[in-house]
Amino acid sequence: MSDELLGLLDRVVGQAKAGEGIEAYGLDETETTVKAHDGDVESLSSARRRGIGVRVVRDQRVGYCFTVDLSEEALDAALAEARANATVGSPDPGNVLAEPRRVAELDGPLYDPAVEEVAPQDKVDTAIALDRATRGGGPDITGTDAARYGDSVRTAAICSSTGVRASYRRSDAYLLVEALAGRNGSTTSAYGLSLGRSLAELDIDAAAAEAVERATRLLGGRTPSSARVPIVFDPFVTASVLGIVAGGLTAEAVQRGRSLFAGKVGEQLAPAFVRLIDDGRLTGGPAAAPWDGEGTPTQRTVLLDYGVLQGYLHHVASAARDDAVSTGNASRGSYATPPGLSPTNFYVEPGDTPPADLIAGVDTGFYCQQVMGLHSGANPISGDFSVGAAGVMIRDGEFAEAVREATIAGSIPQMLAGIAVVGSDLRFLPSGGAMGGTTLLVDGMTLAGGAPQEDTA
Repeated sequence: MSDELLGLLDRVVGQAKAGEGIEAYGLDETETTVKAHDGDVESLSSARRRGIGVRVVRDQRVGYCFTVDLSEEALDAALAEARANATVGSPDPGNVLAEPRRVAELDGPLYDPAVEEVAPQDKVDTAIALDRATRGGGPDITGTDAARYGDSVRTAAICSSTGVRASYRRSDAYLLVEALAGRNGSTTSAYGLSLGRSLAELDIDAAAAEAVERATRLLGGRTPSSARVPIVFDPFVTASVLGIVAGGLTAEAVQRGRSLFAGKVGEQLAPAFVRLIDDGRLTGGPAAAPWDGEGTPTQRTVLLDYGVLQGYLHHVASAARDDAVSTGNASRGSYATPPGLSPTNFYVEPGDTPPADLIAGVDTGFYCQQVMGLHSGANPISGDFSVGAAGVMIRDGEFAEAVREATIAGSIPQMLAGIAVVGSDLRFLPSGGAMGGTTLLVDGMTLAGGAPQEDTA
């Protein structure tokens, strides 16, 4: 499949005229999703998307067009349309194509052929087993919202008139279940997750147990009293908060005046034991790839080193505007859009403290398991935020009463500066640039009773 895609892209790029650059990006992806509910399969879907996007650059103007018809006539028409679009685009020094760079082999495989050998019935059985395992998690479990098994196989290829030519294949599989719990009129829900390259790497029992534990832990929650207490972020919450941090560390956000980190390179933003990393080559992360959406090799970029800001994430366009070098962070959700800029496998480097030991070291604090309204409640420029939260109070190093309808207030700079302990339990979320979270102890934040008002602006 890679050779077939590359052949089609070569034909498009081979038509480049003097003074213009052409890039062709091809994608062939098959996705399967099974949803089980109440001990039976609710739905099964399998879809294949296949297409090519063509980008033309001339005189610092860019035009784009894509096609799902891969016939010669359709590819010629897409190229002609991209050329026409380039004549009306606005000039931008960032409108350049990537130059070829050596792409090194990754440390581990991205593709497991076993994922394509799994029979549809086995996928159905897996989703049903996840649903049943979760429902059998104890007397407080009232059901599941849905139990899902999903997998995908992606073949991506890119060619350009500058000499970029590469392809790779990646497989992904996951389990996701939301457990519903209830006791004495109190109801809660929470997710359990397992990620891998194929079905064999997934753990049904672990995903179910995680959902059950997280849901039942929140039952009977009460509104807390307001206080400044240490906050312990659950790994999933840490990953969500890092999504806000990552957005401010892209060079485009800085260039557009939309980043709280603008002008802070070289400043101490966190304690010296904190390292914030973006690593597109980390094969254990869901966003791993040998090259990015422009064919630039991915890399491990340390953004906070010993707590000091080192720089920003770049793709070719942002790097050209800053006279910098791309960090391999061009993102490409599909062939239908030109490359954007986003993090890949973005995480705080885990420490040596197991989560249980971290919690045991807190006399009085709040374990934050859920946040609500984070993206609407956070200011991307100042970093100030006030978000709804639910979790469990920590007293004398142990979980105590559950908490709901709480508010956590503070700021991203305050949170980074207040990191006291980084847990050893790195977990990745599959969406949003693949954020990775650990259990994280943060000092100096405010816990208040009552959820913040929803932003209706």
